[in-house]
Amino acid sequence: MSLIRNVGTIGGLTAISRVFGFARDMLLARVLGAGLVADAFQLAFTLPNTFRRLFAEGAFSVAFVPMYSRALHGSDGKPGSEEAAEKFADDVLAVFVWVLFGFSALAMVFMPGIVWLLAREYGTVAGKFELSVLLSRMTFPYLFFISLVAMLSGLLNARSRFGPGAFAPVLLNIFLISGILIGRELRGGSTDDTVVGYSLAAAVSFSGVAQFLYLWWESRRAGVRLKVTMPKLTPEVRRMGALILPATFGAGIYQISQLVDTFFATSLPQGSLSLLKLADRLNQMPLGIVGIALGTAILPMLSRHIHTGDAKEAQRLQTNAFEIATLLTLPAAMALAVCAPAFCTAFFVGGKFTAADGAIMANIVVALVVGLPAYVVVKILNPGFFAREDTRTPVWTALTSLIFNVAVNLYVVNRYGIVGLAAATAASASLNCLLLYAMLHKRGWFRFTAKLGGRIARQLIATAAMGAALWWAMPLMANRYAGSVFDRVWSLSALVGLGMVVFFAVAWISGALDEDLVKLLKRRRPKRNKSDDEILEVE
Repeated sequence: MSLIRNVGTIGGLTAISRVFGFARDMLLARVLGAGLVADAFQLAFTLPNTFRRLFAEGAFSVAFVPMYSRALHGSDGKPGSEEAAEKFADDVLAVFVWVLFGFSALAMVFMPGIVWLLAREYGTVAGKFELSVLLSRMTFPYLFFISLVAMLSGLLNARSRFGPGAFAPVLLNIFLISGILIGRELRGGSTDDTVVGYSLAAAVSFSGVAQFLYLWWESRRAGVRLKVTMPKLTPEVRRMGALILPATFGAGIYQISQLVDTFFATSLPQGSLSLLKLADRLNQMPLGIVGIALGTAILPMLSRHIHTGDAKEAQRLQTNAFEIATLLTLPAAMALAVCAPAFCTAFFVGGKFTAADGAIMANIVVALVVGLPAYVVVKILNPGFFAREDTRTPVWTALTSLIFNVAVNLYVVNRYGIVGLAAATAASASLNCLLLYAMLHKRGWFRFTAKLGGRIARQLIATAAMGAALWWAMPLMANRYAGSVFDRVWSLSALVGLGMVVFFAVAWISGALDEDLVKLLKRRRPKRNKSDDEILEVE
Protein backbone atom coordinates (compact mmCIF):
# COMPACT_ATOMS: atom_id res chain seq x y z
CA MET A 1 0.00 0.00 0.00
CA SER A 2 2.91 2.33 0.66
CA LEU A 3 4.16 1.67 -2.87
CA ILE A 4 0.68 2.21 -4.30
CA ARG A 5 0.31 5.49 -2.41
CA ASN A 6 3.67 6.81 -3.59
CA VAL A 7 3.09 5.68 -7.17
CA GLY A 8 -0.34 7.31 -7.05
CA THR A 9 1.20 10.62 -5.94
CA ILE A 10 3.90 10.60 -8.60
CA GLY A 11 1.69 9.15 -11.31
CA GLY A 12 -1.15 11.57 -10.63
CA LEU A 13 1.07 14.63 -10.86
CA THR A 14 2.83 13.19 -13.90
CA ALA A 15 -0.57 12.69 -15.51
CA ILE A 16 -1.29 16.40 -15.02
CA SER A 17 2.02 17.16 -16.71
CA ARG A 18 1.17 14.82 -19.58
CA VAL A 19 -2.17 16.56 -20.09
CA PHE A 20 -0.33 19.86 -20.44
CA GLY A 21 2.13 18.04 -22.69
CA PHE A 22 -0.69 16.91 -24.94
CA ALA A 23 -1.96 20.47 -25.18
CA ARG A 24 1.59 21.56 -26.06
CA ASP A 25 1.98 18.93 -28.78
CA MET A 26 -1.43 19.57 -30.27
CA LEU A 27 -0.57 23.25 -30.59
CA LEU A 28 2.89 22.44 -31.91
CA ALA A 29 1.51 20.13 -34.60
CA ARG A 30 -1.04 22.68 -35.76
CA VAL A 31 1.32 25.67 -35.71
CA LEU A 32 4.46 24.05 -37.17
CA GLY A 33 3.23 20.81 -38.77
CA ALA A 34 5.95 18.33 -39.72
CA GLY A 35 8.34 20.58 -41.60
CA LEU A 36 11.76 22.25 -41.46
CA VAL A 37 11.34 24.35 -38.30
CA ALA A 38 9.52 21.52 -36.50
CA ASP A 39 12.39 19.11 -37.24
CA ALA A 40 14.99 21.67 -36.14
CA PHE A 41 13.20 22.34 -32.85
CA GLN A 42 12.65 18.64 -32.13
CA LEU A 43 16.39 18.06 -32.51
CA ALA A 44 17.19 21.10 -30.32
CA PHE A 45 14.76 19.86 -27.65
CA THR A 46 16.03 16.28 -27.85
CA LEU A 47 19.67 17.13 -27.06
CA PRO A 48 19.37 18.68 -23.55
CA ASN A 49 16.52 16.31 -22.67
CA THR A 50 18.55 13.25 -23.58
CA PHE A 51 21.55 14.39 -21.56
CA ARG A 52 19.21 15.28 -18.69
CA ARG A 53 17.76 11.78 -18.61
CA LEU A 54 21.16 10.17 -18.97
CA PHE A 55 23.19 12.18 -16.49
CA ALA A 56 20.64 13.72 -14.13
CA GLU A 57 17.46 11.63 -13.87
CA GLY A 58 19.29 8.48 -14.90
CA ALA A 59 22.86 8.11 -13.73
CA PHE A 60 23.00 10.84 -11.11
CA SER A 61 19.77 9.85 -9.43
CA VAL A 62 20.44 6.11 -9.32
CA ALA A 63 23.90 6.69 -7.87
CA PHE A 64 23.01 9.61 -5.59
CA VAL A 65 19.66 8.55 -4.11
CA PRO A 66 20.82 5.22 -2.56
CA MET A 67 23.95 6.83 -1.07
CA TYR A 68 22.01 9.82 0.27
CA SER A 69 19.33 7.50 1.64
CA ARG A 70 22.00 5.43 3.39
CA ALA A 71 23.54 8.55 4.93
CA LEU A 72 20.12 9.77 6.05
CA HIS A 73 18.54 6.52 7.27
CA GLY A 74 21.59 4.38 8.03
CA SER A 75 22.48 0.83 6.88
CA ASP A 76 23.89 -2.46 8.20
CA GLY A 77 22.92 -1.50 11.72
CA LYS A 78 24.69 1.86 11.54
CA PRO A 79 22.48 4.88 12.25
CA GLY A 80 22.08 7.69 9.77
CA SER A 81 21.76 11.39 10.51
CA GLU A 82 20.68 14.68 9.00
CA GLU A 83 24.21 16.01 9.42
CA ALA A 84 25.82 13.17 7.46
CA ALA A 85 23.23 13.42 4.69
CA GLU A 86 23.60 17.20 4.48
CA LYS A 87 27.40 17.01 4.29
CA PHE A 88 27.25 14.38 1.54
CA ALA A 89 24.74 16.46 -0.47
CA ASP A 90 26.84 19.64 -0.09
CA ASP A 91 30.00 17.83 -1.23
CA VAL A 92 28.21 16.42 -4.27
CA LEU A 93 26.64 19.76 -5.18
CA ALA A 94 30.00 21.55 -4.98
CA VAL A 95 31.46 19.22 -7.63
CA PHE A 96 28.26 18.72 -9.63
CA VAL A 97 27.71 22.44 -10.31
CA TRP A 98 31.11 22.86 -11.95
CA VAL A 99 30.85 19.64 -13.96
CA LEU A 100 27.47 20.75 -15.28
CA PHE A 101 28.69 24.24 -16.11
CA GLY A 102 31.77 22.98 -17.93
CA PHE A 103 29.88 20.32 -19.89
CA SER A 104 27.13 22.75 -20.93
CA ALA A 105 29.64 25.41 -22.02
CA LEU A 106 31.66 22.94 -24.09
CA ALA A 107 28.53 21.52 -25.71
CA MET A 108 27.37 24.98 -26.76
CA VAL A 109 30.80 25.79 -28.25
CA PHE A 110 30.94 22.53 -30.21
CA MET A 111 27.24 22.42 -31.08
CA PRO A 112 27.82 22.48 -34.86
CA GLY A 113 29.81 19.26 -34.55
CA ILE A 114 27.18 17.64 -32.30
CA VAL A 115 24.39 18.51 -34.71
CA TRP A 116 26.47 17.26 -37.65
CA LEU A 117 27.02 13.90 -35.92
CA LEU A 118 23.30 13.44 -35.31
CA ALA A 119 21.77 15.16 -38.35
CA ARG A 120 24.33 15.58 -41.10
CA GLU A 121 21.56 15.18 -43.70
CA TYR A 122 20.09 18.49 -42.52
CA GLY A 123 22.93 20.17 -44.37
CA THR A 124 21.28 19.22 -47.67
CA VAL A 125 18.25 21.44 -46.91
CA ALA A 126 18.88 25.18 -47.13
CA GLY A 127 19.00 26.78 -43.67
CA LYS A 128 17.95 23.67 -41.75
CA PHE A 129 21.36 22.78 -40.30
CA GLU A 130 22.12 26.36 -39.24
CA LEU A 131 18.71 26.74 -37.59
CA SER A 132 19.17 23.45 -35.73
CA VAL A 133 22.52 24.62 -34.34
CA LEU A 134 21.13 27.98 -33.20
CA LEU A 135 18.05 26.49 -31.56
CA SER A 136 20.17 23.82 -29.85
CA ARG A 137 22.43 26.49 -28.36
CA MET A 138 19.36 28.34 -27.11
CA THR A 139 17.90 25.25 -25.42
CA PHE A 140 21.08 23.78 -23.92
CA PRO A 141 21.21 25.95 -20.74
CA TYR A 142 18.12 23.96 -19.75
CA LEU A 143 20.42 21.00 -19.01
CA PHE A 144 22.28 22.91 -16.26
CA PHE A 145 19.16 23.89 -14.34
CA ILE A 146 17.16 20.72 -14.86
CA SER A 147 20.09 18.60 -13.64
CA LEU A 148 20.07 20.58 -10.39
CA VAL A 149 16.32 19.97 -10.29
CA ALA A 150 17.01 16.22 -10.52
CA MET A 151 19.38 16.43 -7.54
CA LEU A 152 16.85 18.34 -5.45
CA SER A 153 14.14 15.86 -6.44
CA GLY A 154 16.41 13.03 -5.28
CA LEU A 155 16.85 14.70 -1.89
CA LEU A 156 13.11 15.02 -1.49
CA ASN A 157 12.39 11.50 -2.78
CA ALA A 158 14.76 10.04 -0.17
CA ARG A 159 12.54 11.74 2.41
CA SER A 160 9.41 10.27 0.79
CA ARG A 161 8.34 13.68 -0.55
CA PHE A 162 7.62 12.72 -4.17
CA GLY A 163 5.16 15.46 -5.09
CA PRO A 164 7.42 18.44 -5.94
CA GLY A 165 9.68 16.48 -8.32
CA ALA A 166 6.65 15.01 -10.09
CA PHE A 167 4.99 18.44 -10.42
CA ALA A 168 8.02 20.29 -11.81
CA PRO A 169 7.51 19.12 -15.46
CA VAL A 170 4.14 20.88 -15.45
CA LEU A 171 6.10 24.14 -15.44
CA LEU A 172 8.03 23.03 -18.53
CA ASN A 173 4.82 22.42 -20.46
CA ILE A 174 3.27 25.69 -19.32
CA PHE A 175 6.34 27.60 -20.56
CA LEU A 176 6.34 25.71 -23.89
CA ILE A 177 2.65 26.35 -24.47
CA SER A 178 3.32 30.03 -23.78
CA GLY A 179 6.28 29.92 -26.18
CA ILE A 180 4.11 28.50 -28.99
CA LEU A 181 1.37 31.08 -28.46
CA ILE A 182 3.85 33.99 -28.27
CA GLY A 183 5.69 32.76 -31.36
CA ARG A 184 2.44 32.41 -33.30
CA GLU A 185 1.47 35.98 -32.41
CA LEU A 186 4.88 37.31 -33.41
CA ARG A 187 4.68 35.42 -36.70
CA GLY A 188 1.36 37.03 -37.51
CA GLY A 189 0.26 36.36 -41.06
CA SER A 190 3.73 35.36 -42.25
CA THR A 191 4.45 31.83 -43.49
CA ASP A 192 7.93 31.91 -41.93
CA ASP A 193 7.86 29.69 -38.82
CA THR A 194 11.39 30.58 -37.68
CA VAL A 195 10.19 33.05 -35.04
CA VAL A 196 8.08 30.26 -33.48
CA GLY A 197 11.22 28.13 -33.23
CA TYR A 198 13.10 30.94 -31.48
CA SER A 199 10.24 31.49 -29.03
CA LEU A 200 10.05 27.77 -28.22
CA ALA A 201 13.80 27.40 -27.71
CA ALA A 202 13.89 30.35 -25.31
CA ALA A 203 10.90 28.94 -23.42
CA VAL A 204 12.77 25.66 -22.83
CA SER A 205 15.65 27.38 -21.04
CA PHE A 206 13.40 29.73 -19.04
CA SER A 207 11.41 26.71 -17.87
CA GLY A 208 14.60 25.17 -16.46
CA VAL A 209 15.17 28.25 -14.31
CA ALA A 210 11.55 28.17 -13.10
CA GLN A 211 11.72 24.47 -12.16
CA PHE A 212 14.99 24.99 -10.29
CA LEU A 213 13.60 27.88 -8.24
CA TYR A 214 10.49 25.86 -7.40
CA LEU A 215 12.45 22.77 -6.24
CA TRP A 216 14.88 24.94 -4.27
CA TRP A 217 11.93 26.51 -2.44
CA GLU A 218 10.37 23.08 -1.78
CA SER A 219 13.70 21.77 -0.45
CA ARG A 220 13.95 24.69 1.95
CA ARG A 221 10.42 23.95 3.15
CA ALA A 222 11.45 20.33 3.79
CA GLY A 223 14.32 21.49 5.97
CA VAL A 224 17.10 20.81 3.45
CA ARG A 225 19.75 23.53 3.61
CA LEU A 226 22.16 23.02 0.75
CA LYS A 227 25.29 25.15 0.46
CA VAL A 228 27.59 25.58 -2.53
CA THR A 229 31.10 25.16 -1.11
CA MET A 230 34.55 24.73 -2.60
CA PRO A 231 34.66 21.42 -4.50
CA LYS A 232 36.30 18.54 -2.62
CA LEU A 233 36.74 15.01 -3.95
CA THR A 234 35.83 13.24 -0.72
CA PRO A 235 35.80 9.41 -0.62
CA GLU A 236 32.00 9.39 -0.90
CA VAL A 237 32.02 11.77 -3.86
CA ARG A 238 34.67 9.67 -5.59
CA ARG A 239 32.59 6.55 -4.95
CA MET A 240 29.53 8.18 -6.44
CA GLY A 241 31.59 9.30 -9.44
CA ALA A 242 32.71 5.69 -9.97
CA LEU A 243 29.07 4.61 -9.95
CA ILE A 244 27.83 7.33 -12.30
CA LEU A 245 29.70 6.34 -15.46
CA PRO A 246 28.27 2.81 -15.77
CA ALA A 247 24.91 4.02 -14.48
CA THR A 248 24.81 6.58 -17.30
CA PHE A 249 24.71 3.76 -19.78
CA GLY A 250 22.78 1.23 -17.73
CA ALA A 251 19.92 3.52 -16.73
CA GLY A 252 19.77 5.26 -20.07
CA ILE A 253 19.24 2.59 -22.72
CA TYR A 254 15.97 4.21 -23.74
CA GLN A 255 17.60 7.63 -24.04
CA ILE A 256 20.63 6.26 -25.90
CA SER A 257 18.25 4.48 -28.24
CA GLN A 258 16.52 7.82 -28.74
CA LEU A 259 19.80 9.33 -29.96
CA VAL A 260 20.30 6.37 -32.28
CA ASP A 261 16.74 6.81 -33.54
CA THR A 262 17.35 10.54 -34.01
CA PHE A 263 20.41 9.81 -36.12
CA PHE A 264 18.50 7.43 -38.38
CA ALA A 265 15.34 9.57 -38.48
CA THR A 266 17.22 12.64 -39.73
CA SER A 267 18.32 10.64 -42.78
CA LEU A 268 14.68 10.01 -43.77
CA PRO A 269 12.32 12.44 -45.59
CA GLN A 270 11.66 15.83 -43.99
CA GLY A 271 9.18 15.65 -41.15
CA SER A 272 10.18 12.13 -40.09
CA LEU A 273 11.85 13.26 -36.87
CA SER A 274 8.85 15.40 -35.89
CA LEU A 275 6.43 12.52 -36.54
CA LEU A 276 8.58 10.13 -34.50
CA LYS A 277 8.78 12.54 -31.54
CA LEU A 278 5.05 13.28 -31.59
CA ALA A 279 4.25 9.55 -31.76
CA ASP A 280 6.59 8.94 -28.87
CA ARG A 281 4.62 11.44 -26.79
CA LEU A 282 1.64 9.05 -26.91
CA ASN A 283 3.95 6.20 -25.94
CA GLN A 284 5.45 8.34 -23.16
CA MET A 285 2.06 8.97 -21.53
CA PRO A 286 1.78 5.56 -19.80
CA LEU A 287 5.56 5.24 -19.60
CA GLY A 288 5.81 8.51 -17.70
CA ILE A 289 2.79 7.98 -15.47
CA VAL A 290 3.48 4.34 -14.61
CA GLY A 291 7.12 3.54 -15.37
CA ILE A 292 8.82 6.64 -14.06
CA ALA A 293 6.45 6.78 -11.08
CA LEU A 294 7.24 3.17 -10.13
CA GLY A 295 10.97 3.57 -10.69
CA THR A 296 11.08 6.76 -8.64
CA ALA A 297 9.02 5.31 -5.78
CA ILE A 298 10.71 1.92 -5.60
CA LEU A 299 14.39 2.99 -5.52
CA PRO A 300 14.59 4.65 -2.06
CA MET A 301 12.23 2.05 -0.56
CA LEU A 302 14.17 -0.86 -2.05
CA SER A 303 17.48 0.67 -0.94
CA ARG A 304 16.17 0.84 2.62
CA HIS A 305 15.10 -2.84 2.66
CA ILE A 306 18.39 -4.01 1.15
CA HIS A 307 20.56 -1.92 3.48
CA THR A 308 18.72 -3.36 6.49
CA GLY A 309 19.06 -6.92 5.17
CA ASP A 310 15.33 -7.51 4.67
CA ALA A 311 15.42 -9.67 1.52
CA LYS A 312 11.80 -10.84 1.95
CA GLU A 313 10.46 -7.28 1.89
CA ALA A 314 12.68 -6.42 -1.09
CA GLN A 315 11.20 -9.35 -3.04
CA ARG A 316 7.65 -8.38 -2.02
CA LEU A 317 8.21 -4.76 -3.06
CA GLN A 318 9.56 -5.73 -6.49
CA THR A 319 6.74 -8.23 -7.02
CA ASN A 320 4.11 -5.60 -6.20
CA ALA A 321 5.79 -3.10 -8.51
CA PHE A 322 5.89 -5.68 -11.34
CA GLU A 323 2.20 -6.48 -10.89
CA ILE A 324 1.16 -2.81 -10.83
CA ALA A 325 3.30 -2.15 -13.93
CA THR A 326 1.69 -4.89 -16.02
CA LEU A 327 -1.81 -4.15 -14.73
CA LEU A 328 -1.57 -0.58 -16.04
CA THR A 329 0.66 -0.93 -19.12
CA LEU A 330 -0.79 -4.02 -20.81
CA PRO A 331 -4.19 -2.40 -21.38
CA ALA A 332 -2.53 0.93 -22.20
CA ALA A 333 -0.41 -0.72 -24.89
CA MET A 334 -3.40 -2.54 -26.34
CA ALA A 335 -5.56 0.59 -26.38
CA LEU A 336 -2.85 2.66 -28.06
CA ALA A 337 -2.19 -0.03 -30.67
CA VAL A 338 -5.85 -0.54 -31.59
CA CYS A 339 -6.93 3.10 -31.37
CA ALA A 340 -3.77 4.76 -32.76
CA PRO A 341 -5.53 6.09 -35.91
CA ALA A 342 -8.29 7.64 -33.80
CA PHE A 343 -5.92 9.20 -31.27
CA CYS A 344 -3.52 10.61 -33.88
CA THR A 345 -6.32 12.06 -35.97
CA ALA A 346 -8.31 13.54 -33.10
CA PHE A 347 -5.36 14.97 -31.19
CA PHE A 348 -3.04 16.19 -33.93
CA VAL A 349 -4.60 16.52 -37.41
CA GLY A 350 -5.43 20.15 -38.18
CA GLY A 351 -3.70 23.36 -39.24
CA LYS A 352 -0.35 22.46 -40.82
CA PHE A 353 -0.58 18.82 -39.68
CA THR A 354 -2.24 16.85 -42.49
CA ALA A 355 -4.29 13.64 -42.49
CA ALA A 356 -1.40 11.93 -44.30
CA ASP A 357 0.91 12.95 -41.43
CA GLY A 358 -1.61 11.48 -38.99
CA ALA A 359 -1.74 8.15 -40.84
CA ILE A 360 2.05 7.78 -40.76
CA MET A 361 2.14 8.79 -37.10
CA ALA A 362 -0.46 6.12 -36.22
CA ASN A 363 1.73 3.40 -37.72
CA ILE A 364 4.70 4.68 -35.72
CA VAL A 365 2.63 4.57 -32.52
CA VAL A 366 1.65 0.93 -33.14
CA ALA A 367 5.31 -0.03 -33.63
CA LEU A 368 6.43 1.84 -30.49
CA VAL A 369 3.81 0.52 -28.07
CA VAL A 370 4.75 -3.09 -28.80
CA GLY A 371 7.67 -2.38 -26.47
CA LEU A 372 5.71 -0.32 -23.92
CA PRO A 373 5.46 -3.06 -21.26
CA ALA A 374 9.21 -3.64 -21.57
CA TYR A 375 9.98 0.09 -21.23
CA VAL A 376 8.02 0.20 -17.97
CA VAL A 377 9.32 -3.08 -16.53
CA VAL A 378 12.91 -1.94 -17.13
CA LYS A 379 12.16 1.00 -14.82
CA ILE A 380 11.38 -1.41 -11.97
CA LEU A 381 14.12 -3.96 -12.73
CA ASN A 382 16.99 -1.47 -12.85
CA PRO A 383 16.49 -0.35 -9.21
CA GLY A 384 17.16 -3.96 -8.18
CA PHE A 385 20.75 -3.36 -9.24
CA PHE A 386 21.07 0.32 -8.37
CA ALA A 387 19.80 -0.18 -4.82
CA ARG A 388 22.71 -2.59 -4.33
CA GLU A 389 25.06 -0.03 -5.92
CA ASP A 390 25.61 -2.42 -8.83
CA THR A 391 25.65 -0.17 -11.87
CA ARG A 392 27.85 -2.43 -13.97
CA THR A 393 25.43 -5.23 -14.79
CA PRO A 394 22.88 -2.93 -16.50
CA VAL A 395 25.76 -1.63 -18.62
CA TRP A 396 26.25 -5.00 -20.26
CA THR A 397 22.57 -5.63 -20.81
CA ALA A 398 22.17 -2.11 -22.20
CA LEU A 399 25.20 -2.47 -24.46
CA THR A 400 23.88 -5.75 -25.87
CA SER A 401 20.47 -4.19 -26.52
CA LEU A 402 21.96 -1.08 -28.09
CA ILE A 403 24.13 -3.10 -30.47
CA PHE A 404 21.04 -5.12 -31.37
CA ASN A 405 19.09 -1.88 -31.99
CA VAL A 406 21.73 -0.45 -34.31
CA ALA A 407 22.03 -3.73 -36.24
CA VAL A 408 18.27 -4.02 -36.73
CA ASN A 409 18.03 -0.34 -37.75
CA LEU A 410 20.66 -0.83 -40.43
CA TYR A 411 18.42 -3.50 -41.93
CA VAL A 412 14.91 -2.08 -41.47
CA VAL A 413 15.27 1.69 -41.95
CA ASN A 414 15.96 1.52 -45.70
CA ARG A 415 13.17 -1.03 -46.16
CA TYR A 416 10.42 0.16 -43.82
CA GLY A 417 11.39 3.77 -43.07
CA ILE A 418 10.37 5.48 -39.84
CA VAL A 419 7.94 2.69 -38.82
CA GLY A 420 10.72 0.10 -39.02
CA LEU A 421 12.91 2.36 -36.89
CA ALA A 422 10.22 2.52 -34.18
CA ALA A 423 9.79 -1.27 -34.23
CA ALA A 424 13.55 -1.76 -33.79
CA THR A 425 13.48 0.46 -30.69
CA ALA A 426 10.65 -1.59 -29.19
CA ALA A 427 12.49 -4.86 -29.90
CA SER A 428 15.71 -3.64 -28.27
CA ALA A 429 13.85 -2.49 -25.15
CA SER A 430 12.24 -5.94 -24.87
CA LEU A 431 15.63 -7.61 -25.14
CA ASN A 432 17.04 -5.34 -22.42
CA CYS A 433 14.11 -6.22 -20.15
CA LEU A 434 14.65 -9.97 -20.58
CA LEU A 435 18.39 -9.72 -19.92
CA LEU A 436 17.89 -7.65 -16.75
CA TYR A 437 15.39 -10.12 -15.34
CA ALA A 438 17.62 -13.08 -16.19
CA MET A 439 20.47 -11.54 -14.18
CA LEU A 440 18.24 -10.69 -11.20
CA HIS A 441 16.84 -14.23 -11.21
CA LYS A 442 20.27 -15.84 -11.51
CA ARG A 443 21.56 -13.92 -8.46
CA GLY A 444 18.44 -14.61 -6.40
CA TRP A 445 17.60 -10.92 -6.11
CA PHE A 446 14.16 -11.23 -7.70
CA ARG A 447 12.16 -14.24 -8.83
CA PHE A 448 9.04 -14.42 -10.95
CA THR A 449 6.62 -16.43 -8.80
CA ALA A 450 3.75 -18.67 -9.90
CA LYS A 451 1.31 -16.33 -8.14
CA LEU A 452 2.62 -13.33 -10.08
CA GLY A 453 2.47 -15.31 -13.33
CA GLY A 454 -1.15 -16.26 -12.66
CA ARG A 455 -2.07 -12.67 -11.95
CA ILE A 456 -0.46 -11.46 -15.20
CA ALA A 457 -2.22 -14.23 -17.15
CA ARG A 458 -5.55 -12.88 -15.85
CA GLN A 459 -4.48 -9.37 -16.83
CA LEU A 460 -3.77 -10.62 -20.35
CA ILE A 461 -7.27 -12.10 -20.56
CA ALA A 462 -8.79 -8.75 -19.54
CA THR A 463 -6.51 -6.92 -21.99
CA ALA A 464 -7.55 -9.21 -24.87
CA ALA A 465 -11.24 -8.66 -24.09
CA MET A 466 -10.72 -4.90 -24.05
CA GLY A 467 -8.81 -5.03 -27.35
CA ALA A 468 -11.62 -6.97 -29.03
CA ALA A 469 -14.20 -4.45 -27.81
CA LEU A 470 -12.15 -1.49 -29.09
CA TRP A 471 -11.54 -3.22 -32.44
CA TRP A 472 -15.30 -3.60 -32.84
CA ALA A 473 -16.08 -0.02 -31.75
CA MET A 474 -13.39 1.84 -33.72
CA PRO A 475 -15.10 1.80 -37.19
CA LEU A 476 -18.46 2.85 -35.72
CA MET A 477 -17.20 6.43 -35.14
CA ALA A 478 -14.66 6.67 -37.97
CA ASN A 479 -16.15 9.90 -39.35
CA ARG A 480 -16.03 11.62 -35.96
CA TYR A 481 -12.29 11.56 -35.21
CA ALA A 482 -11.51 14.39 -37.65
CA GLY A 483 -14.75 16.31 -37.04
CA SER A 484 -15.52 19.21 -34.76
CA VAL A 485 -13.98 19.55 -31.31
CA PHE A 486 -17.17 18.15 -29.81
CA ASP A 487 -17.10 15.14 -32.17
CA ARG A 488 -13.47 14.42 -31.37
CA VAL A 489 -13.98 14.68 -27.62
CA TRP A 490 -17.08 12.50 -27.35
CA SER A 491 -15.84 9.83 -29.77
CA LEU A 492 -12.52 9.42 -27.95
CA SER A 493 -14.29 9.56 -24.59
CA ALA A 494 -16.59 6.76 -25.75
CA LEU A 495 -13.61 4.62 -26.79
CA VAL A 496 -11.73 5.25 -23.54
CA GLY A 497 -14.83 4.63 -21.44
CA LEU A 498 -15.64 1.39 -23.26
CA GLY A 499 -12.07 0.15 -22.88
CA MET A 500 -11.95 0.91 -19.15
CA VAL A 501 -15.33 -0.69 -18.42
CA VAL A 502 -14.50 -3.89 -20.31
CA PHE A 503 -10.98 -4.20 -18.91
CA PHE A 504 -11.82 -3.62 -15.26
CA ALA A 505 -14.98 -5.73 -15.44
CA VAL A 506 -13.09 -8.72 -16.83
CA ALA A 507 -10.14 -8.04 -14.51
CA TRP A 508 -12.49 -8.02 -11.50
CA ILE A 509 -14.26 -11.19 -12.56
CA SER A 510 -11.06 -13.06 -13.43
CA GLY A 511 -9.23 -12.00 -10.25
CA ALA A 512 -6.60 -9.85 -11.97
CA LEU A 513 -6.89 -7.25 -9.17
CA ASP A 514 -5.20 -8.09 -5.88
CA GLU A 515 -6.56 -7.16 -2.46
CA ASP A 516 -4.47 -4.01 -2.01
CA LEU A 517 -5.63 -2.58 -5.31
CA VAL A 518 -9.24 -3.43 -4.53
CA LYS A 519 -8.91 -1.58 -1.22
CA LEU A 520 -7.39 1.39 -3.04
CA LEU A 521 -10.29 1.47 -5.50
CA LYS A 522 -12.72 1.48 -2.56
CA ARG A 523 -10.85 4.57 -1.25
CA ARG A 524 -10.57 3.40 2.33
CA ARG A 525 -8.46 5.56 4.55
CA PRO A 526 -5.03 4.22 5.51
CA LYS A 527 -3.76 4.10 9.07
CA ARG A 528 -0.13 5.15 9.38
CA ASN A 529 2.52 4.15 11.85
CA LYS A 530 5.25 6.50 13.02
CA SER A 531 7.10 6.26 9.72
CA ASP A 532 6.13 8.77 7.08
CA ASP A 533 6.21 6.29 4.24
CA GLU A 534 4.86 2.97 5.54
CA ILE A 535 1.16 2.14 5.65
CA LEU A 536 0.44 -0.82 7.93
CA GLU A 537 -3.22 -1.55 7.42
CA VAL A 538 -6.41 -0.39 5.82
CA GLU A 539 -9.36 0.19 8.07
